[in-house]
Amino acid sequence: MTTVSELPMATTRVKGCCQELSEPLPAAVVDEAAALLRALSDPTRLQMLAMLAQADEPICVCDFTAAFDVGQPTVSHHLGKLRDAGLVTSAKHGIWAFYALSPKLPVIAQAVLAGLL
Repeated sequence: MTTVSELPMATTRVKGCCQELSEPLPAAVVDEAAALLRALSDPTRLQMLAMLAQADEPICVCDFTAAFDVGQPTVSHHLGKLRDAGLVTSAKHGIWAFYALSPKLPVIAQAVLAGLL
């Protein structure tokens, strides 16, 4: 029977010995990408973004409310997340807010939309 003292000792591994890696990305870049991907991680928000990409003019919150059969606060919450991520812009007309794709849509979001549409 083999005892613990008879087991071969593991050789000391040199850290990073297998392959040279590129430098990690700057934290600010990674944080921004992660925030953008969080905004895109909800199916309803992806649907809204796709609808905005296909629309000829800004879309009213009330139209999203009807399309998704959810309340206005839920729609506004999702649109707020998209706005905070820089994916959409909004303009108030009377009591309603109208949303459009941001003219400065990040490349990651453009790629996601291209894959959806």
